[in-house]
Amino acid sequence: MRSRERRGRTWFVGALLAFLSIGTLFAASVLAAPRKAPKQERFATPEAALQALVKAVKAGDQRGLAAIFGPDHEQLMSGDAVADANALKEFSADLDEYATVEKVNDSTYTLIVGKEHWPSPIPIVKEGRKWRFDTAAGIEEIANRRIGENELSAIATCRAYVVAQWEYYTEAKDASKDGLAVYAQRFISTPGERDGLYWEAAEGSQPSPMGSLVAQAQAEGYPLGMAKSADAPKPSPYHGYFFRILKAQGSHAPGGKFSYVINGNMIAGYALIAYPAKWGSSGVMTLIVNQQGRVYQQNLGPQTADLAAAITEYDPDPNWKLVQEP
Repeated sequence: MRSRERRGRTWFVGALLAFLSIGTLFAASVLAAPRKAPKQERFATPEAALQALVKAVKAGDQRGLAAIFGPDHEQLMSGDAVADANALKEFSADLDEYATVEKVNDSTYTLIVGKEHWPSPIPIVKEGRKWRFDTAAGIEEIANRRIGENELSAIATCRAYVVAQWEYYTEAKDASKDGLAVYAQRFISTPGERDGLYWEAAEGSQPSPMGSLVAQAQAEGYPLGMAKSADAPKPSPYHGYFFRILKAQGSHAPGGKFSYVINGNMIAGYALIAYPAKWGSSGVMTLIVNQQGRVYQQNLGPQTADLAAAITEYDPDPNWKLVQEP
């Protein structure tokens, strides 16, 4: 039996379907091309709409999926290529388990997918004598569900970062000849070094503090190169969020404003910022946390990417709200 979370995700993935696949497969080849995307396709019956959908998913027909869902599909791209690809795989599996349409009224049908028969929020509606997927009607619910799932993941990652830094600090102290314990200023260690929270540990050797998190990410399909990009100017998102280490704190943090780095070593503390790769689609809230483990959140709005990029200090002023413990 699937958990409640997994069951909710099942029909959510079913609803996302092509939008997520389009985000990974279709965007580069069609949206960036000079030709226009095809107009939304109409069908003789709701059953015909379902059959066309199944055929397009199984064939990986990107243009066909765009035609089925119409121009509104662009609003549902998550910005996370790996999550999008995983969602498509799960939806394809759900189709194999079960797929049908159920009548709501004379002009509306609902797509039902998966073993547990979860309904898609995108209805099939009648216009004149034809039927189409009403993509716009399901956009808000689909985005809300994806956002909620990604934000919970980001909060958990923030808390995992706090633990990983503490492990790194204690291990660094034990290994240091002069007793100097430091926090990591990088997510991924430089080759041959252990100056980051992750390094490729040999079998039987001490695992890195973020080893389990990176392993989990790799199991989900995120390449190690994605993890390495976390320290790059243009990182890749993880579950719809970017993460960046903060090396100072502002006046609203306990103890006031100061740098965590002294003489090149980060010894006075550590912090992290996490923000959505695509505000309003992959997430809404920007998150910050420091060594005290208290995660704060704030909605920075449509300009999140620029505003978050400008944040260089952990500074939880009154605009930041504490995230309650689960």
